[in-house]
Amino acid sequence: MQLKIMPKKKRLSAGRVPLILFLCQTISALEVPLDPKLLEDLVQPPTITHQSPKDYIIDPRENIVIQCEAKGKPPPSFSWTRNGTHFDIDKDPLVTMKPDSGTLIINIMSEGKAETYEGVYQCTARNERGAAISNNIVIRPSRSPLWTKEKLEPITLQNGQPLVLPCRPPIGLPPAIIFWMDNSFQRLPQSERVSQGLNGDLYFSNVLPEDTREDYICYARFNHTQTIQQKQPISLKVISAKSSRERPPTFLTPEGNASHKEELRGNVLSLECIAEGLPTPLIYWIKEDGTLPTNRTVYRNFQKTLQIIQVSEADSGNYQCIAKNALGAIHHTISVTVKAAPYWIMAPQNLVLSPGEDGTLICRANGNPKPRISWLTNGVPIEIAPDDPSRRIDGDTIIFSNVQERSSAVYQCNASNEYGYLLANAFVNVLAEPPRILTSANTLYQVIANRPAFLDCAFFGSPLPTIEWFKGAKGSALHEDIYVFHENGTLEIPVAQKDNTGTYTCVARNKLGTAKNEVHVEVKDPTRIIEQPEYAVVQRGSTVSFECRVKHDHTLIATVTWLKDNGELPNDERFTVAKDHLVVTDVRDDDGGTYTCVANTTLDDVSASAVLSVVAPTPTPAPIYDVPNPPFDLELTSQLDTSVQLSWTPGDDNNSPITKFIIEYEDAMHEAGLWHHQAEVSGTQTTAQLKLSPYVNYSFRVMAENSIGRSLPSEASEQYQTKAAEPDKNPTAVEGLGSEPDNLVITWKPLNGFESNGPGLQYKVSWRQKDGDDEWTSVVVANVSKYIVSGTPTFVPYLIKVQALNVVGFAPEPAVVMGHSGEDLPMVAPGNVRVNVVNSTLAEVHWDPVPLKSIRGHLQGYRIYYWKAQSSSQRNRRHIEKKILTFQGSKTHGMLPGLEPFSHYTLNVRVVNGKGEGPASPDRAFSTPEGVPSAPSSLKIVNPTLDSLTLEWDPPSHPNGLLTEYTLKYQPINSTHELGPLIDLKIPANKTRWTLKNLNFSTRYKFYFYAQTSVGPGSQITEEAVTTVDEAGILPPDVGAGKGKEEWRKEIVNGSWSFFGLKGLMPGTAYKVRVGAEGDSGFVSSEAVFETGPAMASRQVDIATQGWFIGLMCAVALLILILLIVCFIRRNKGGKYPVKEKEDAHADPEIQPMKEDDGTFGEYSDAEDHKPLKKGSRTPSDRTVKKEDSDDSLVDYGEGVNGQFNEDGSFIGQYSGKKEKEPAEGNESSEAPSPVNAMNSFV
Repeated sequence: MQLKIMPKKKRLSAGRVPLILFLCQTISALEVPLDPKLLEDLVQPPTITHQSPKDYIIDPRENIVIQCEAKGKPPPSFSWTRNGTHFDIDKDPLVTMKPDSGTLIINIMSEGKAETYEGVYQCTARNERGAAISNNIVIRPSRSPLWTKEKLEPITLQNGQPLVLPCRPPIGLPPAIIFWMDNSFQRLPQSERVSQGLNGDLYFSNVLPEDTREDYICYARFNHTQTIQQKQPISLKVISAKSSRERPPTFLTPEGNASHKEELRGNVLSLECIAEGLPTPLIYWIKEDGTLPTNRTVYRNFQKTLQIIQVSEADSGNYQCIAKNALGAIHHTISVTVKAAPYWIMAPQNLVLSPGEDGTLICRANGNPKPRISWLTNGVPIEIAPDDPSRRIDGDTIIFSNVQERSSAVYQCNASNEYGYLLANAFVNVLAEPPRILTSANTLYQVIANRPAFLDCAFFGSPLPTIEWFKGAKGSALHEDIYVFHENGTLEIPVAQKDNTGTYTCVARNKLGTAKNEVHVEVKDPTRIIEQPEYAVVQRGSTVSFECRVKHDHTLIATVTWLKDNGELPNDERFTVAKDHLVVTDVRDDDGGTYTCVANTTLDDVSASAVLSVVAPTPTPAPIYDVPNPPFDLELTSQLDTSVQLSWTPGDDNNSPITKFIIEYEDAMHEAGLWHHQAEVSGTQTTAQLKLSPYVNYSFRVMAENSIGRSLPSEASEQYQTKAAEPDKNPTAVEGLGSEPDNLVITWKPLNGFESNGPGLQYKVSWRQKDGDDEWTSVVVANVSKYIVSGTPTFVPYLIKVQALNVVGFAPEPAVVMGHSGEDLPMVAPGNVRVNVVNSTLAEVHWDPVPLKSIRGHLQGYRIYYWKAQSSSQRNRRHIEKKILTFQGSKTHGMLPGLEPFSHYTLNVRVVNGKGEGPASPDRAFSTPEGVPSAPSSLKIVNPTLDSLTLEWDPPSHPNGLLTEYTLKYQPINSTHELGPLIDLKIPANKTRWTLKNLNFSTRYKFYFYAQTSVGPGSQITEEAVTTVDEAGILPPDVGAGKGKEEWRKEIVNGSWSFFGLKGLMPGTAYKVRVGAEGDSGFVSSEAVFETGPAMASRQVDIATQGWFIGLMCAVALLILILLIVCFIRRNKGGKYPVKEKEDAHADPEIQPMKEDDGTFGEYSDAEDHKPLKKGSRTPSDRTVKKEDSDDSLVDYGEGVNGQFNEDGSFIGQYSGKKEKEPAEGNESSEAPSPVNAMNSFV
């Protein structure tokens, strides 16, 4: 296992099961703290810390110093090779090696020549743990040869002709810098017509008479030796012609229509086109197959030279320069190929391992052509080095397994192609060290209550120790419910309280031993100002007092200091400071201002302020107070580069003394018309020394202020422009974030025009890998706010800095910030996924964390996808409804709530970073146990007879298991609305119809019906029905409803009505009636039966033939009909029973049991509505059955589908589908009837 201590904060939720934090789970190399005492005891292979550059050009007039510095334990010894063979420095009296160093000093100033020591040098630093080697250092002396003697003939040309003055400097090392001057050492003026080429020649697009001179001199400056060589002067005479013939452009350089240019990645690509013609042609540049990079493109030499900074492979292509004047245009195509010397994608990093652990060294580089990777160990090619069974080479990776102390060595990775090479040393150091705690013992931490406290416990050990914190002598380990544990061992108390006072013990353990350290915490009361000074307005000559009473911890000493306008109080006996107050006597105008009381202890400080306004004594009669008049006569004096003195004449104070003057400025160059605050001075001053910024065109104005308010601004002063200077600040908000896996996007907040301090604002952007030894890479960009670094390794920390510059110079050295290159999708799926089914609706999932290196980004958390297995009828669906739960951070387990009982589920787990999701783990299937069923989907009573009723029902929509039986409970309701005995009946689970016999005729019954599984009973459904009346009393069997084949008749009524009269009925006829809601499909009340009146028997024909008898019978039938209609209408109004108060008082005989004993997401019955009745019926009169919806939904436990659970089961993820409430079925209704939703039709 590879270990690394990282200062990364790790905090878990307060509600989780307490866990002790073990800081041994990150996968990387262990870092050795830079503690002097620790470093004295630890052995370490050599590491090259400083060396001379690969191409080392020396000054032949000075001694040669070839640097090679290294560190290690024990200190390394040094040796050198020259041109591939051992360099014996003892045999050369001119060569010495610095003590405790590998740096060579070759004394050539006394004797010897630098050319003698030209060659390729390499340094080796060696100790008992291995050997590190330096780069190949090529030593070459600088050369600054003289110009060859040549005779230069004078040149005579006519006006308008082109000309090239050759320079042809001598070849030096390094190459010379070329410039043209005259005999007075003044640079020759250049323009679009006359300019110097990259080769040093001086080009004239066309000559003019003023070009005539005898001292065109080419100079070559060799910076390394600080020498300048001069060419013989060239004489030019231009003869004036009456008229010069104009001509179209032609190229002086390069020649032809096309050319080729090759450049290395990271260098500056310079392309040049110089043309002649009359009039002088202008040069334009385009890229044929793309656009020029705006943030890396620079035009020089009057746009004749195109430069692309930090060129990359993407800049390859065809570039076209166009020369144009009034007579025509020509173009030249330059084909650019960008090659690349090797550059690092991932340089190998040092490994510190424990015996028996595994690790890897990775060496990845890129280039064009692709570099070849070769490995060395202790400076020897690994192919011929002694064999080590713990290592295995796999291309650019060395894999170590079960390392031992003898496995310690220094490995070198060499990446090379035809354009160069890279060499990196990385050691493998196998250490076995017991834990050590580096923090001082018995450290006392004093902290103010309600503020955070940080208790340090710096540690080291190999293997990396685990850290535990304890409080008190015999206290138990602290947990993360109220504490925060940091990976560097620090214990954080987020909000310190008094009970946090005490002794804390840090314990570090590994398999080699244990170390502990005690620290002490004292929590103090905060300092408070309980009586603060208050705003005061007093007259001149009076006395004012400001109160300041302080309360503080009794163990701390508090000091109270008074300030005036954030400065010390005036040294005046009129100011008296007592314990709790400040008194000012004989108040003057200049005493006005802000008075601040500051209370300090060694741990905290507080302050409170109040303003004192001084006004003139009230005269008699009282004067009119107003704001001051504006100041006038503004004058600028003592004008310097960075300051100026402003003076003015105050306006009338309008009977209230002027307390201060406010000075504002306008920058006419950058923000014309916008005024900014510059300074404030006392109301007694009429001058102010103002500090100025460079490169600003200033105007000033002044306003006066008294206790009444502020005056209007004065007239603006004369303008004053300051000189340009280098920027005095750098851009802010510098960030480095990758937008792609192979780039780093550096952004910053640019300086505004006022902050630029001069023209030509640019930015120098620098970056390097945080954990590498690379030098800074820098690029200068225009005034933009973003730069993209391409070709970076994925998710690597970078150090970044952005420095401002202008034509004058650079801003101060900028601060270094850290960023990361772009993230990529994780590569590895979580492993060892386990599922523990807690109950029928809850499961717990565990998984192993993925290695941090495979995440390739910031770990966001883990995401569980789970879905219910489809039945055969559902498999034709193309979309499987998957649900998602996300567990943030490094959680390795979580709860899945809201599962359906008796179901098969499948899940997988994925790791998530800032880029997205990684691959899914293998699918893991699991099943939930049985639960209690939902209520039956519907319950209907059909075919009522004198002594029987038939019940029909649909099974529960969610059986949640295998149904074992149905339970039917029913009880009669007599005419006084009292309840009879409750009868319990068990019905087999395979039945959907049951007939109850031997019932009482013309009796109302209430039924309670529910299903059962092996777990227990489910929710019940209720219904009421009435057996038919006695045949002798009302309905003869041969005159019955439904005996004929008449169709149902329908009447449409207003939805707000609660009654309706039926007309056109036949006497002596039985009718069935039912009520339905128009448009509410499937909702119909149970049927009611009534008769219009008994028919006369045939043997009474004699009476029936009498008219009076017929009239009497009609009247009786009509009365009976009216009575039945009234009763029916009252029933359908909801007033089924006349004694409403008695109904409400009925108690319920029993309570439906809870679904499950564990109480997790269980289903519940409404005890108010579903208990069997004892004394009265509470069923709605329209026989609607209200189905109880006890199904759980995740919406009921969180914020819809987007709620979240913590790892204890509370929802933190997202559902991909939303679970809908079950619709009412059959005769069920979601609400009781009311006048608003009354039935719309009779069916």
